Amino acid sequence: MTDIERVPPSAPAVGETSLAGGAHGSGLPDEGLDPPRGPSTERRRRARPKTLSLRQITKAELERGRALYPDTGARKPLRRSECHEFERPCPFVSCRYHLYIDVHPERGAIKLNFPELEVWEMTETCALDVADRGGVTLEEVGALMNLTRERVRQLESAGLGSVGASPVVASLAVADGG
Repeated sequence: MTDIERVPPSAPAVGETSLAGGAHGSGLPDEGLDPPRGPSTERRRRARPKTLSLRQITKAELERGRALYPDTGARKPLRRSECHEFERPCPFVSCRYHLYIDVHPERGAIKLNFPELEVWEMTETCALDVADRGGVTLEEVGALMNLTRERVRQLESAGLGSVGASPVVASLAVADGG
């Protein structure tokens, strides 16, 4: 019996690659081949936002957080004109326009939009800076807020619907003759 006949039937022939990976059947991909990239693989790679309920946070954890990050007395800007010239990335995570966390107004739940990043690792930290640039696509907004393009579209539609139903907008339309 020759060496070729002793090769198990599942082994690839000379010059072929196995389904397990590289040309040598190591299970590792061939070097030089890039993994597929694109919007769908980028979305899958992002860490999902993490929501912390107030019920999940113990008093001991709150005290530990206060000890680790004491209030330094730094004055947080109150108006856009005050923070416009401030350092970036913005250190004021408690600002309502900061992209790092969201706090639910009724429940107080904290949503970490980018749990895998630290604040200083973010490229954009202020929603107002993004709005000042103008002309941002749904895909770009989704990347900035760690949401899908479809969820951004849904939020945009809901916001436009609530603005259209506002009595102030209705009175403006009547005064304008529309």
